[in-house]
Amino acid sequence: MSLRNTLKILVVDDTSVSRGLLCNSLEDIGMRNVDFCVSGDVAFQRVSREGFHIVISDHHMPGMTGLDLLGNLRMQKSTANVGFILVSGSMNQEILGRAQKLGLNNFLSKPFDTMKLKRCLETVTGPL
Repeated sequence: MSLRNTLKILVVDDTSVSRGLLCNSLEDIGMRNVDFCVSGDVAFQRVSREGFHIVISDHHMPGMTGLDLLGNLRMQKSTANVGFILVSGSMNQEILGRAQKLGLNNFLSKPFDTMKLKRCLETVTGPL
């Protein structure tokens, strides 16, 4: 069975347009198990409970930011190894440095296209 059919991905973004673009691109890549959350708080609970393999999270969100979510996932034994891709329209060295210290697997700058997302995802998963 291919990764496209078995990999569970959670998209986390408070903006419906960005969420839609990510989910549509993942569908275009052929990913079959994609779900989404609108906040880091809910995402943390769901990943802890449901066992997602990859989290693709926006950085700028009210409440728990993408970096906060990454840090919380890495601190919990059951979620410490979940793949994490940070998405931001304002990625800079400070954000990237903090994310790398927390155990970021990869990042994606906005705007992006489906092929950029696929390459970004494959650095975490291997060939899809």
